[in-house]
Amino acid sequence: MTITVRFAPSPTGYIHIGNTRTALFNWLFALKHNGQLILRFDDTDVERSKAEYAEATAADIDWLGIKPVRVEYQSKRFAFYDAAVAALKAAGVLYPCYETPEELERKRKLRLARRLPPVYGRDALKLTAEDRAKLEAEGHRPHWRFLLPNFKDDPFAPARTIVHWDDIVRGEETVDLASLSDPVLVREDGTYLYTLTSVVDDIDMGITHIIRGDDHVTNSGVQISIFEALGAKAPALGHHNLLTTVSGEGLSKRTGALSVGSLRRDGYEPMAVVSLAVLTGTSENVVAMPDMASLAAVFDPKATSKSSSKFDPAELDTLNRTLIHAMPFDVAAERLREMGIAGDKAEAFWLAVRGNLTRVADAALWWTVIQDGPVSDEPLAAEDRDFVAAAFDVLPQEPWNRETWKQWTEAVKTQSGRKGKPLFMPLRIALTGLASGPELADLLPLLGREGTLARRP
Repeated sequence: MTITVRFAPSPTGYIHIGNTRTALFNWLFALKHNGQLILRFDDTDVERSKAEYAEATAADIDWLGIKPVRVEYQSKRFAFYDAAVAALKAAGVLYPCYETPEELERKRKLRLARRLPPVYGRDALKLTAEDRAKLEAEGHRPHWRFLLPNFKDDPFAPARTIVHWDDIVRGEETVDLASLSDPVLVREDGTYLYTLTSVVDDIDMGITHIIRGDDHVTNSGVQISIFEALGAKAPALGHHNLLTTVSGEGLSKRTGALSVGSLRRDGYEPMAVVSLAVLTGTSENVVAMPDMASLAAVFDPKATSKSSSKFDPAELDTLNRTLIHAMPFDVAAERLREMGIAGDKAEAFWLAVRGNLTRVADAALWWTVIQDGPVSDEPLAAEDRDFVAAAFDVLPQEPWNRETWKQWTEAVKTQSGRKGKPLFMPLRIALTGLASGPELADLLPLLGREGTLARRP
């Protein structure tokens, strides 16, 4: 059996880091077990689903390093759902209901007043064929509910019915079907709810394991029952904790908070995003993993906390720096070329500056310093101008290498009597215009003697 998982977003917005956590848990599980992942768009909501959102989602997960074996669209699979609905109706477990939302709310409040569970009382099962015909003649259209198997002989007398599963993430889990309302699977307008379409697709696509957010735990009892009603065995289930913003707010595609696209545009490395999205809220230390294979090696779904976890973008900067500081030139080269950083100096430049970068794009500032001269953020103090001018008189002759900086500062020290910060800081400001940055021992050979003399105040 090939392990097959799926990531099934609805293309109604841009995926955020919470959606990404689900996609990554599934992908890493597949990698760990030599399995495969299917990207399946839940796009049956025709009004809200948009092709650009689906395209952006596919691009985002590809950028993250998630490689689905194929892409499916639920909007192209209505024939499968029609057949499943017909089968459930024939089995007598899908029945028509005519209550309006207002009527259902009123019934819910009455049950609460009587200290009964606020679940649907299955009143529609009492309707005769004549009753239904009359309602439809009056313009009412039915929605269709799935009859949960939570009773022995009388559907109006639900009994405790426990559904068990060994959750991939949470361990032993149970749901009492008697505590749930019969779920609506088909709306009044004939459109299908995800509860149905998901099960039908999971059966048809051979999904072996489902890993999703823990807000679906209760749904699992319902969906296991639908699998069985359709003559199938439910896949193994796993429910990971949810991510929130630093302030504890839930994530939403509608707000665009922490969207993958925005993190990508902000210049974060994919593995920084991936590492934080997966490791936060687990027993593993949150560190920047170098690649997906390394992360898969330490990935353990059961190491995930049961409580929600906060995703702090500030941590991304730390992880991003770790990745960039170790990034080989050939990995960064294409992006550097796009910024105009190319030629004989490019590799030496990258190795000199990467240790001071948070994002690859930050290299542009230092290329400007090397090519065009100091930036003016940090003016040279008046009392240091004569000192710096004199220092340029003792510049070593070429050829220059990494030892040139030491040779020069030793000569300046002998000449001026200065040492430590009073010696080094004015020279740094004169050469770069900034009070901090890469090692000047690395920058000086890039400037060359002529380029350095050109910065003499």
